[in-house]
Amino acid sequence: MAPQPNAGAGAEAELPEYAGHYRLESCLGSGGMGVVHLARSTSGMRVAVKVVHARYALDPEFRGRFRQEVAAARRVSGAFTAPVVDADPDAGRPWMATLYIPGPTLSEQVKRNGPMDPAQLRRLMAGLAEALRDIHRVGVVHRDLKPSNVLLAEDGPKVIDFGISRPKDSELRTETGKLIGTPPFMAPEQFRRPREVGPAADVFALGSLMVHAATGRGPFDSDSPYVVAYQVVHDEPDLTGVPETLAPLVLRCLAKEPADRPTPDELMRELRSVAAAYDTQVFIPAQRLEDSSAPEAAAASERAPAPEAPAEPAVRRLGRRAALVAGALCLAVTGGLVAVQMSGDAEPAHRAPAAQSGPGGFGAWEAVPASKGGGVPQCSYAARRLLCARPGLVFAIDPADGSTLWRHAVEEAVRSEPPVVSGGLVQPEVGLLGPLEALDPATGEPVWQEEMPAYDGLRCVGDMLLLTRADGTVTGVDSASGRPRWSHQIPGQSVPYFTSFAGERRPVAYATSGTPDGQRTRVTAVDPADGDVRWDTELAGTLTPVGAADGSLFLVAEGAAYGDVKAVVRYTPATGATRRVTLPIPVEQASASAGVRGDTVYLMGAGGSLVAVDMAAGKQAWRLETGVSRGSAPVSDGRHVYVTAPDGRLLGVDARKGRLLGQTRPRLGDDSDKVPASLPAPLLAGGHVYAGAPDGTVFGVPGRDPGAW
Repeated sequence: MAPQPNAGAGAEAELPEYAGHYRLESCLGSGGMGVVHLARSTSGMRVAVKVVHARYALDPEFRGRFRQEVAAARRVSGAFTAPVVDADPDAGRPWMATLYIPGPTLSEQVKRNGPMDPAQLRRLMAGLAEALRDIHRVGVVHRDLKPSNVLLAEDGPKVIDFGISRPKDSELRTETGKLIGTPPFMAPEQFRRPREVGPAADVFALGSLMVHAATGRGPFDSDSPYVVAYQVVHDEPDLTGVPETLAPLVLRCLAKEPADRPTPDELMRELRSVAAAYDTQVFIPAQRLEDSSAPEAAAASERAPAPEAPAEPAVRRLGRRAALVAGALCLAVTGGLVAVQMSGDAEPAHRAPAAQSGPGGFGAWEAVPASKGGGVPQCSYAARRLLCARPGLVFAIDPADGSTLWRHAVEEAVRSEPPVVSGGLVQPEVGLLGPLEALDPATGEPVWQEEMPAYDGLRCVGDMLLLTRADGTVTGVDSASGRPRWSHQIPGQSVPYFTSFAGERRPVAYATSGTPDGQRTRVTAVDPADGDVRWDTELAGTLTPVGAADGSLFLVAEGAAYGDVKAVVRYTPATGATRRVTLPIPVEQASASAGVRGDTVYLMGAGGSLVAVDMAAGKQAWRLETGVSRGSAPVSDGRHVYVTAPDGRLLGVDARKGRLLGQTRPRLGDDSDKVPASLPAPLLAGGHVYAGAPDGTVFGVPGRDPGAW
């Protein structure tokens, strides 16, 4: 729902006190379906809560549409949307809560500061193309993409308001005789044959939206919606004022026939070819006003291929030879835009005084590795140090006291994953605009840099980087030397995006895809060294791998609601044995937040449910309601289970009884609005627990007694 200024007094202007257990603080805006409120959860996390208008609450048809909106928003929760935290479509006043994302809408930005410059436009188009690709991948068509439904957050645009979006497998709720959409941003087929609207309609809307961002008007402009409708169907768009480098691509988006429009993947490929013409600044709108606290609602918010490059790219040596480097570090990334800063002075480290020493003389500490920039530090433990990344920075920390060992700056905000061990070098953030680069783990200095063919996904597995292209070709790059070792497609996987798990005796890259009938999941295990398939199988249900241990792969089975886990599956490839444990109650949206320890799988639900499933006993061991909305994936040392909350708290739970033992203080920082959409899992090393927090700190505590935190 697009946020609009509050109209003033009236029955709906009087705030109810709560929606569920979320306390409503102020009205952010209202629209045709309801009112969006700024609210807080019991832990203090800020959320945006949409409460439907009272006059619609008694309408069964409207409730059906609202349920559809909630389902669509849950399906697409991710980097380009405001993730759904909670919802109750059956309440007296149906409501939905999403993470609050500060920032103006595109409509407000253009109205306030005028048209965007070419560099901003390219980044906007790239971000929206990625957003549409993720939305379409889960079978949703937005159908109302427009400037007021795009939030300009610091880390890129977020698509909001899925009020009239349609999952492909849902009932079409379009009333005869009524237009569903906003005419200046609707595709011709939405006027001519609305029941046949597909993903290409969103691409048409993207083209119209880009014209608005570049000029302040649309490609079809009139005060009459009927005239606009005629122009959309019959006339050519007016692209006057659109930069020459983008105009041909925008024109293709505005093709009258859906089949003539580019897909989001094709958009990303072509945008990459013009990326060199632009700078690599952070996405934040250049003319953003100092007063960014004006009411702006955030309702419900991977990378694409590019031109061919030589199969054997040149490698530029920037430091001592990789063969002389001991240890191994690599940062695996699945999305984002970044350019590497080759030199520059690092900011001084900031570290809080150590707390009272715990067992073995280890004192709790917290460190702030940089005073500027935001984002939750995401860390791994290797080579007796914490290796971390946050937007704009890669750094190493001494785990004993939190002192910063080295830093390496990158210029643009990115979406990151924690570093992993791979091939002797640290690889900082990679993305659409820059080459791959490797760093010396001892100093953080660059060692090699290489240009690679355009890729759509990257995963570090063992001593290899696996780069997936949009056509399904996978290239295995030796992470120590930066040279490709093999390149081919993976049998049975059209476009494989890999996952892997620490602790396996032989590194394995796993790829999954649904079978054509939608009833089973194909799982392919690939040897990263040569790309050969080790084993391949089909298992019943929609499955996501979450861990591996003792020669078995553990997967979670999703139910009808996207991301809700209804069962846990253990598959042992050596014997072909499969064990499935059905949960008494599904765990809400837990497919992305799960961890494995031995034969136990831990699930963290979006609503705060922490569940332990004993696969050996074939049953759920315990379930704890933590009150934490969208916590991190759980990790366990066998005695305790640890989870990070969105407000920066670290929770310690008894692994046998499922009882909360202790928690650290919140670490939201001064700007509590910047609540992360996803959180890195805590780290366990040497009996200590380490975590990152939204205020930019990394902290460590003794793991022996969470009750003493």
